[in-house]
Amino acid sequence: MKKTLFLAYFLFFSISVFSQTTVSFHQSNLPFLGVNYQFGERFIPEFRVGTDQYFEDLSLELAGNYILKKENSFEFYAGLGARIGSFAGVVIPVGLNIYPFDQKDFGFHMEAAPIIGFNDSALFRGSFGIRYRFSKN
Repeated sequence: MKKTLFLAYFLFFSISVFSQTTVSFHQSNLPFLGVNYQFGERFIPEFRVGTDQYFEDLSLELAGNYILKKENSFEFYAGLGARIGSFAGVVIPVGLNIYPFDQKDFGFHMEAAPIIGFNDSALFRGSFGIRYRFSKN
C-alpha cells in the first residue's frame, strides 16, 4: 500500500513539474470555457463547459488534443473527445493557438470541430477566442 501511494505521489509530482495549465474562452453559437493541463510537450487534455446556457441544459466536453506543429508564436493541434448534454456526441477538434506577444502567456485561438451525434445527427462548430497560459515561473 505504501509503495502504491508513493508511486502515485511520484507520478503526480513528476507530471505537474512538466505540465502547464491554460484557460480559454471559445466564442461560437455553442460557446464554452475550457481548462487544460498540458502533459509534456504535445498532449493537452481539455475539460470544457458550455456557457450562455441554463444549468438544466449544461453541456460538458472532454477532448484529448495533440500538438501537431509547434513554433515560437503558434501551435497547431487536433484531437478527439466526447460531449454530453445538448448536441451529445463525439468531438473532433482541429485548431490553432496564436501567441503574438513577446511573453507567450496570452494568446488567441481558432478551432473547427465536427460533433458527430449519438443519435445520427451531426454539427460543425467553429469558434474563436482568447487563451491564457499560467507560466511555470
